[in-house]
Amino acid sequence: MKILLLGGSSFLGRAFAFEALARGHEVTTFNRGRTATDLPGVEAVRGDRDSAEDLARLVEGRHWDAVVDTSAQQPAQAAATARLLRGRVGHYTLISSVHAFADWPARSVDETSPLHPCPADTPPGQEFSAALKAGCERAVLEYFGADRALILNSGLLIGPYERGGRLPWWLERMARGGRVLAPGEPGRPMQLIDVRDFAAFGLDLLTAGTTGSFLTTAPPDLLTYGEFLAECAAVAGGADVELVWVPDGRLLKEGPDSVQPWSELPLWLPEGAESAGTWRVDTARAEAAGLRCRPFAETARDTWDWLRRRGPAEDTEPDGRKRGRITHGIEPAKERRLLDASA
Repeated sequence: MKILLLGGSSFLGRAFAFEALARGHEVTTFNRGRTATDLPGVEAVRGDRDSAEDLARLVEGRHWDAVVDTSAQQPAQAAATARLLRGRVGHYTLISSVHAFADWPARSVDETSPLHPCPADTPPGQEFSAALKAGCERAVLEYFGADRALILNSGLLIGPYERGGRLPWWLERMARGGRVLAPGEPGRPMQLIDVRDFAAFGLDLLTAGTTGSFLTTAPPDLLTYGEFLAECAAVAGGADVELVWVPDGRLLKEGPDSVQPWSELPLWLPEGAESAGTWRVDTARAEAAGLRCRPFAETARDTWDWLRRRGPAEDTEPDGRKRGRITHGIEPAKERRLLDASA
């Protein structure tokens, strides 16, 4: 098949490009060329999807069997590309998110759950919000219809080339060794999907011409937080790592050592009504369609191998914390204070 990837060079887009090339497909990528390098073997077209001129140059003289849109963040972006491509592409796969569902993360959701009320014609340049993904879905459906569109609502993606810094932070923390602050309860479930499994599933559906929506993440209860941290320690930490479990209440206690959930200790959310459905996404439909998820141990090992090949990233602090809109990772001095207080 001839496949167009909107994005195609960084993390999820790279995983789609790699898998599609491995299956013998012809791949065109469309991106600005700023985030990462395109894989050898793709036709790389440089451009900004917010530029009408760049989009026109992309489609000039080209047709594809299918498009995978990994980069739409605004409904106006999705609408512009879907409108332009509807006569040049047979099938449109949009990578949306579980964030598009209005009830998540407070409640468990499935494909019939209501989306956020964000219209397809939302003006461009909106500040980030979970509702925008719902608008992107409506925009694609408006131009391609339910009989030509596939929506993959992604859960949390991990694996080699991860840019979010969550699994990499934990692996690098284990590599520093010693007593490690483990938040909450070890039996708390998680739903994390390897980006390579996500891409493989998406291409399976795309090549079969499948349409509709699929919540795409690992099945519930496949992994616990305790198993997650233990595997990270086994892969990167060696024998000197000691996990010290500290209850939610102690980490959330008022004061300078109160811990910010999710960002200071990545992937940790305290139990509560607002987050009750975070790791309870219903994946029955995706599983029935063939979704398969590799063991987390394999993902952790491959990600650690990639981190060692890559070396220190430009967007990380010397102590492993990731810089960005939100800094991921707790300061070592603060972690030590919390560990001493829990002794």
